[in-house]
Amino acid sequence: MKIEKIAQGLVKLCQKGRFSEAREAYYSNKIVSVEPAGDDRIAKGLPAVNAKGEWWAENHTVHKLTVEGPFVGRKQFVVRFVCDVTFKPAKKRLLLDELAIYTVGRGKVVHEQFFYHVG
Repeated sequence: MKIEKIAQGLVKLCQKGRFSEAREAYYSNKIVSVEPAGDDRIAKGLPAVNAKGEWWAENHTVHKLTVEGPFVGRKQFVVRFVCDVTFKPAKKRLLLDELAIYTVGRGKVVHEQFFYHVG
């Protein structure tokens, strides 16, 4: 599958809040996901990345989500996520602004890395 189709499909599902479907459709079973902070900065394999996504969904209430992109390169594409959420355990509302860089290999996303706006 071409990178443009993967990037557009992933963004379309994310814009609808269908993140688990995006992972199942476009991620490699050997996906590596890298966060800039936290206890579990690196998740390896689709089950671990799915678990990370499930934890996020269970612990946040999404008030508004904007997904911009994709911005496609040769083997990578970038997506911007702006999300107004409440972190349920702390009852704290946050505006998250992050970029995700996705690397594609053999027709699937094999690596994702997130970069947060620090302000």
